Amino acid sequence: MNIIFDLDGTLIDSAPDIHAAALSTLASEGFAPITPAQSRSFIGNGARVLVERLERAATGTNAPTRTDRMHRHFLSCYETAHGLTVPYPHVPEVLSQLLVAGWRIGLCTNKPLAPAKAVLAHMGWGALFTAVIGGDSLSVLKPDPAPLRAALAQMGGGRALYVGDSEVDAQTAKAAGLPFLLFTEGYRKSPLDQIPHDAAFADFADLPALAARLWRA
Repeated sequence: MNIIFDLDGTLIDSAPDIHAAALSTLASEGFAPITPAQSRSFIGNGARVLVERLERAATGTNAPTRTDRMHRHFLSCYETAHGLTVPYPHVPEVLSQLLVAGWRIGLCTNKPLAPAKAVLAHMGWGALFTAVIGGDSLSVLKPDPAPLRAALAQMGGGRALYVGDSEVDAQTAKAAGLPFLLFTEGYRKSPLDQIPHDAAFADFADLPALAARLWRA
């Protein structure tokens, strides 16, 4: 049994650390700060897109040389940006429950691979995941299905469920042909009924039973 997770907004609330990295990036260019709500709304399509959105919020446009410079600064902060990050309630114990129940666990995130692995190590989860695919592991990011398919391939192939929190995750699961479980307390921007999903949950304690039911369906 294979279950693959998104990371930011699904397993962890990393928005405070991402906001701090965004503020540092803006300050490095002499730009005014943005609010936590603004930086949270930029999450989901990878670090490069987040930086482009930061730059447009500050200046109204993107200048390639400046974008590259801001991207480098953001990544330099991002690789160690986990001091303010916390797991969502019940996530650690649920990951353990899934492993005990015989699930193989994978990760497919648009977060670059180095900061993704750094935060997994910080949480003590480094050994839990059979596969870890980051936003720079391939030449494409979610919602292209290739990263999700690559994670499943690393896990040995076969069937899988995908768990995420956003429109991007829903689109990815649909494109890959995998059932999608939507965590409703993450970083989604749309109402629940506008995001395609096979099951939705607000409390990770409910996930094992939902996953088992979907797997049997």
